[in-house]
Amino acid sequence: MDLLLDTHAIVWYITEDSRLPMSIRRQIEDSTNKCYVSIASLWEMGIKHAIGKLALHEGLSAVLETIEMSGIKPLPIGLDHILSTSKLPLHHNDPFDRMIISQCLLEQMTMVSCDKQFRHYNVPVIWNRLEDC
Repeated sequence: MDLLLDTHAIVWYITEDSRLPMSIRRQIEDSTNKCYVSIASLWEMGIKHAIGKLALHEGLSAVLETIEMSGIKPLPIGLDHILSTSKLPLHHNDPFDRMIISQCLLEQMTMVSCDKQFRHYNVPVIWNRLEDC
């Protein structure tokens, strides 16, 4: 299965945050799954870190290196992804999440997120249980 990790999922995975359920961690680490992180998520992390909304004890460079070493592949943003975001219904106003949703739909991936708004789109999601967030 091709998994696209939402921003909080990748942050919680690499920081070993207990808010990421063990069942989700196992799926990310399952070698039969291919895991991806959107460039939009990495961009969001950089912005949030710069304005003090995301504490990264080892800094953004170390986080990006950890992601690369973990085997999680970056998913580039293409023109087709950009066009797709303009066609999405406005269930979600966050531009980063809208990009991630578009990528997930176009690339036929399964989203890893506990964001309840994702279920309003025709995108397969694992872990969007509210009690986990």
